[in-house]
Amino acid sequence: MKKRFLWIVSSALALTTAFTVMASTWIVEPEVVEAADVEEDELPVVGSYENLKKLLAKEMQQRHLYGMVRAEAETAVVAAPAAGAPSPAQDTTSAKSADYSTTNTQVQGVDEADLVKTDGTYLYQATSEQIRIVQAVPANEMKVASRIDYAGGKFQPLELYVDDYRLVVIGQSYETLATKASAAPSAKKIARRTYDHQMVKAKVYDITNKQQPRLTRELDVEGHYLSSRKIGSSLYLVANHYIDTYGVMEDQAEPAPIYRDRAQGEEYQRMPFSEIRYFPESLAPNYLMVAGINLDDAKQKMSVHSYLGGGENMYASAENLYVAVSEHKADAPVKIFQSSSFAPAPLEEKINTTLYRFALKNGTLSFSAKGSVPGTTLNQFSMDEHGGYLRIATTSGNIWRTDEGTSKNNLYVLDDELNIHGKLEGIAPGERIYSARFIGDRAYMVTFKTVDPLFVIDLKKPNAPAILGALKIPGYSDYLHPYDENHLIGFGKEAEAMKDMAYYQGMKIALFDVTDVTKPIEKFKTVIGDRGTDSELLHDHKALLFSKEKELLAFPVTVHELTKQQKAQNDIREYGHFTFQGAYLYQLNLQKGFVLKDTISHLNEEDLRKSGDYWYGSDKNIRRILTIGDTLYTVSDSIVQAQKLSSNHPLGTLALTK
Repeated sequence: MKKRFLWIVSSALALTTAFTVMASTWIVEPEVVEAADVEEDELPVVGSYENLKKLLAKEMQQRHLYGMVRAEAETAVVAAPAAGAPSPAQDTTSAKSADYSTTNTQVQGVDEADLVKTDGTYLYQATSEQIRIVQAVPANEMKVASRIDYAGGKFQPLELYVDDYRLVVIGQSYETLATKASAAPSAKKIARRTYDHQMVKAKVYDITNKQQPRLTRELDVEGHYLSSRKIGSSLYLVANHYIDTYGVMEDQAEPAPIYRDRAQGEEYQRMPFSEIRYFPESLAPNYLMVAGINLDDAKQKMSVHSYLGGGENMYASAENLYVAVSEHKADAPVKIFQSSSFAPAPLEEKINTTLYRFALKNGTLSFSAKGSVPGTTLNQFSMDEHGGYLRIATTSGNIWRTDEGTSKNNLYVLDDELNIHGKLEGIAPGERIYSARFIGDRAYMVTFKTVDPLFVIDLKKPNAPAILGALKIPGYSDYLHPYDENHLIGFGKEAEAMKDMAYYQGMKIALFDVTDVTKPIEKFKTVIGDRGTDSELLHDHKALLFSKEKELLAFPVTVHELTKQQKAQNDIREYGHFTFQGAYLYQLNLQKGFVLKDTISHLNEEDLRKSGDYWYGSDKNIRRILTIGDTLYTVSDSIVQAQKLSSNHPLGTLALTK
């Protein structure tokens, strides 16, 4: 059986300082890294501790010679993830007969963990210290059925999954473990040491009895939680484990990451170097850890795979998982004025995205193809699999450049072997992608610098993608959500330009009509608040509640508004003052557009009086909005509030804190 698995987001920015220090501390002569055994069509293996040191030294040397990534390029890579959306045929209501909302995911059938989920009768909520199971029906008799407490800080819940009889809680913990010094090949051996290990845990509970959840399995993977997916009964966990490069070079670090499946025993297992693979084009001081398990099979061992190298984004369909890894290459010197004749010209750095594809099957991943395209991806929604092709949108160059190296936006279509089959390059020079959305045979791309161009791209001929039409309007959209086959909802910020710079204003929602693909129009729009207004929806697609059938659009928002005096000054750079945190509920249809039906807040008058001009957070901040039948629920860390969806009639309020 081939060795398998995945990836996800690398903490490149956080590692900048560490790389700089190491580059100046270690002076490494160029040398060829040993070639480890490689199976055909597989990634190479690290092979040994000594080879790990050589790989890390090679990466340090490259970073020292070529420098870190330009700030604008980093911004393009790690910008806040845009929200995803189901396909036009999919609604956020459940596919089951019961009428209740489900998590807004990127791909139908590929579930994503969230803070709150419902099964149509109960709400399941993850907070920083506990899991709450709330009986939500009937709404006027809500009560906490049970709590799973994790007091003491040893385990912090982050997200959860729910199915018919099972609750999966994913979180972070720290374990202090003793390790024999002989684990590392060092002459400086100590009999025994203790190390702190950051672990990603998945706790699986049987919730047949909602009043008494029963822990049935616990999975541990070393690292920081990055993402997860659940496809049917198959759970995939992804973690990013930072490598102590200095410790490795001094033989003072633990050599490889650890993992544990408590169904197989209490002892932690260590990944052997013979099973740790790496991305040749993108080395980084991280182990990308991926674990897979079929939760329906109590006897199946957890499958764990590890990769040395960094990655920025991941896209998963029902059959495949794609990892996007930035590949930095230095080219000719940049032609800019040098203040000193002794100062070398900085090297032109070209960034490509290397793509790795893994086939998914019953809790395992197997490497199946590799490809490369110019530029970098914004987020997971920059990729899409359709009709046997992978479509990907990238930004190349730098937005701060005004010569041939300025930013440009591109779209590539890759075949089954991840070779470029079709391409469309050089879109909106001087701007970068703010959001992308692939829907069937079309792609929609939003770029921005001072205005918001929405591009409609034809993908019917995979070998010849072409722009059908474009719309330029003030502001920008952080992401696009399909309304139907001819309409899109854009969520972002209004903006006003001053000379060559644009200043964002309030939160903007727009409905785009693309019936005439050559002339897309902004059919309706509304703006919430003024400069400073923000929404979790702009950073996390799972904060959206949308139902075309119910004509319902809802999301959490924090509103800032200008005073009368500020408005009179007419300064577009001015920030507003905090006035509201809660949920905005809209009726949305093609006849009337956005009609604000209600605003809901868990804050009381005393909270508002204490708030001042700003609002940074509270356990009363509404995070999620759900529906069960004709009842709407707003959920914060301390309150669940229910009301009649059709009439806004309040039905009940439940305090969640003890």
